Amino acid sequence: MTEKEQKKATIYDLSVISGVTASTVASVLNGTWRKRRISEETAEKILSLAKAHRYTANRQARALRSSRSGLAGLLLPVYDTRFFSSMAQTFEAQARKRGLLPVVVSGRRDPEEERRTVESLIAYSIDSLFIAGATDPDGVHQVCARAGLPHVNIDLPGKYAPSVISDNRRGAEALTSAIIRHAEGMGPLGAEDVFMFGGRDDHASRDRILGFHAVKRSIFGVDTEGDIETTGYSPGMTQLAFERFFERHGRLPRCFFINSSINFEGLLRFMSRHDGVAFEDIVVGCFDYDPFGSFLPFPVYMIRPNTADMLERGFELLEEQDTDPQLVMIEPQLVPPRTALEGPLDALKDPIAVHDLARR
Repeated sequence: MTEKEQKKATIYDLSVISGVTASTVASVLNGTWRKRRISEETAEKILSLAKAHRYTANRQARALRSSRSGLAGLLLPVYDTRFFSSMAQTFEAQARKRGLLPVVVSGRRDPEEERRTVESLIAYSIDSLFIAGATDPDGVHQVCARAGLPHVNIDLPGKYAPSVISDNRRGAEALTSAIIRHAEGMGPLGAEDVFMFGGRDDHASRDRILGFHAVKRSIFGVDTEGDIETTGYSPGMTQLAFERFFERHGRLPRCFFINSSINFEGLLRFMSRHDGVAFEDIVVGCFDYDPFGSFLPFPVYMIRPNTADMLERGFELLEEQDTDPQLVMIEPQLVPPRTALEGPLDALKDPIAVHDLARR
């Protein structure tokens, strides 16, 4: 190796080569260049130079992470579902248990917003990031990697960082089997009576569809087509899918699998516009858990992802500094109808309420 090859470029070398200040180079390398209104052309130029001198980016990243802030970030797609609000509550508890200050933000299922949000978190010097259900986890990974920020994917996997997710196929198999067996106990049932609503072309939905079809095939002995209504994670689109199905058939399916609690809300909107005859003999499965849904008049089986174990494993991977891409699957829980499970809010203590009860 020559003397020239041994010498590694520094942030100041990149500053001279690119013709910009060292602070501009640092902002590009740590992912905060948009916040400083640095042009995309300048950022791309610096990143290209950093790639040509690959050691520079790594050394800068290590320097950026040399002092710890004690902040741990969680990026959610949305807040207003029980699954993600429960995840936020559990994450906060686990972070505080480790002496960390949790920071929870939303990317609003917008890839560009996800990246901008993470750049802002990096500007506040968070020590680590949990990327939950991101639309573009690999795009978020690139932002984290440039800043040397330890990160892990939760709920939906990425290609370049560790991912901890629910075992969606096994959960779907358990849910599909449960609703079909229940519906068979209410009368004759064929493969054409069993449908799925919701989801989109993501890893979780694809695995759930595989599990759904595998069980149908094993029970009915046939492969079925046209039994999936893909609506995205949208209550409005899911309601429209139920309305169109009802218009075509004059009824709902006897037995159906709903891909998330967001899609389940679409069913409730449909129900609000129709009388009880439309859904008096249905059996429903939902790949999410909500105790209110569990106590509806018709049977509702649910799958509760084990959020606590997913986050616990994510913290372990970060603490072990295990950055190799890998997929860790956590088995979810099948919840029968009319079941109210405890959740993260049960861990909260209300001293006033406890005092009042003790006085009675």
